[in-house]
Amino acid sequence: MAKSLGYPKDISAKMKGAGMERFLKSPNITGWLLASPLALVLALFLILPIILIVVVSFWSATEFSIVPDFSFENYAFLFGSSVTYTVFLNTFKYAAITWAITLILGFTIAYFLAFHVRSQTWQTALFLLCTIPFWTSNIIRMISWIPFLGRNGLANETLISWGVIDAPLEWLLFSDFSVILAFVHLYTLFMVVPIFNTMMRIDRSLLEAATDAGASGFQTLVNVILPLTKPGIMIGSIFVVTLVMGDFITVRFMSGSQSANVGRLISNDIALLQYPSAAATAVVLLGTVLMMISAMLRLVDIRKEL
Repeated sequence: MAKSLGYPKDISAKMKGAGMERFLKSPNITGWLLASPLALVLALFLILPIILIVVVSFWSATEFSIVPDFSFENYAFLFGSSVTYTVFLNTFKYAAITWAITLILGFTIAYFLAFHVRSQTWQTALFLLCTIPFWTSNIIRMISWIPFLGRNGLANETLISWGVIDAPLEWLLFSDFSVILAFVHLYTLFMVVPIFNTMMRIDRSLLEAATDAGASGFQTLVNVILPLTKPGIMIGSIFVVTLVMGDFITVRFMSGSQSANVGRLISNDIALLQYPSAAATAVVLLGTVLMMISAMLRLVDIRKEL
């Protein structure tokens, strides 16, 4: 084109270079180029494994081999068994109770750190104190409850020595109580951190305005602090619910293999080399968790609130 209009070759090359430079500097192209490495990593390590799990869930398996054919056998067996519904209900029970307890504890701890600890140094020190248990392995922190809650453990011996009980309490260990206790111990910090982060971003002049308007401390908490903390509560809820729904080792150890959740169901199938069945259960669990997260995100638009 440039040649037909009589432009020299160097001017034509400059025009092409300028056009390419404008193309690369356009906001959309720059954004895509910056996001492409992360998109590639997500595609390889997140999307591709999920696709493979979905594909394997439609395969069939025998005692000695896996047959890569298309079949709804795994899903038919999964939804046709009463054990599946019992295990899912048990999982929902663990998630709901753990979420409620961690929300109360997390909100209380975050509120104390954000509004009652004036010194930033003390805030940092107390916050780091909350993270000390996370410096060790989850399994070690979980197993540490066993000698404390056991029949001859410290809890029972203390209660007997105080005269509160006459015989050791059997339900302290290897029960739903011990499972939920371990869950709360493991995942409370995941509720504290986002709520504390949101509370620290609240403009203190709003609290002063509420006080000047005659609002009590409880009214300020309910009408000012709680609505402004909803994004942090929602983020913490997503963390806790997803972690509890997918956990299996805690239920195995703390229930003494007397209880089960969906994670244990998948783990047992994998131990028996029933990978298609495990994949089908994982797909159903993933779909359930995604629906729960979608329902929670409808309550609060996290991106808009933040």
